[in-house]
Amino acid sequence: MALHEHSRRSPNFHLPSLRRSRTSSESAVSAHTDTHTAQAYAFASLRLLTGFIFLWAFLDKAFGFGYATPSGKAWIDGGSPTQGFLGGVAAGPMESTFHSWAGATWADWLFMAGLLGVGLALVGGFALRLAAVAGTAMMTLMWVAEWPPARHLSDGSPTMSPNPLVDYHLIYAVVLIALALASAGNTLGVGKIWATLPFVRTNGWLR
Repeated sequence: MALHEHSRRSPNFHLPSLRRSRTSSESAVSAHTDTHTAQAYAFASLRLLTGFIFLWAFLDKAFGFGYATPSGKAWIDGGSPTQGFLGGVAAGPMESTFHSWAGATWADWLFMAGLLGVGLALVGGFALRLAAVAGTAMMTLMWVAEWPPARHLSDGSPTMSPNPLVDYHLIYAVVLIALALASAGNTLGVGKIWATLPFVRTNGWLR
């Protein structure tokens, strides 16, 4: 009986190696999941921080917290959110155009609506594609207003431009596009719920 039991223990029995292979596969899947989760939270954090930049710009210009907008010169006090920036444009092919826009009611409302809309979309994690389009348009116009390629202002003084092509407006635009492509609203946001709404399902550009 002892010899019979011993004969059943074949040296070619590979159960331990199968267990090692399965463990290795599970570890690979776990590592991939952890990496995907880390990326999702990284994009979500970037989304929230960028959204706060847009929201803060809106709130400060609307109510004049004394940072970029002095108290008493806020939009709610009759000040113009676009007068200072567009009126101060001193270089580039659209200098005179921006001067004509500065302080215009339609420009103020459009600019403030853009800041608020993009900020809320990013913080909430919804309509990121629409926010990317609107935000990129805003950032492009602001890039043209500052016109980094110029070496001299219209009065002849140096622009002191740190880079002739890339500035923070273009970085923001790329970030907005990346967040939309990565569906960054699905983590720490309402992106998944937003995508299930009937009017969003039939209009993919609203996601």
